[in-house]
Amino acid sequence: MMAQGDDIEERLVTFAVRIIKLSEHLPKSQAGKHNAGQILRSGIAPAAHYAEARSAESTKDFVRKLKICLKELNETRVWLKMILQSEMLSSG
Repeated sequence: MMAQGDDIEERLVTFAVRIIKLSEHLPKSQAGKHNAGQILRSGIAPAAHYAEARSAESTKDFVRKLKICLKELNETRVWLKMILQSEMLSSG
């Protein structure tokens, strides 16, 4: 049986791994490198922030850390939208 929150942590780790793989497929152009760096930073951070939140010292600390996690996920969503709309990824 998984501990409470393990499922979310695993999903965030899986998301982070997918972001890492995606960043490797972005073009090596200036824009591609910039987007890869940004999406790596914001896309892998939530897993670590969530793990840190799970050991929070208080409910207030837990909520604060989860808010940081959410901010990183929202930023990643925007980077993903820009990557898709700019057609940086080849379909082949």
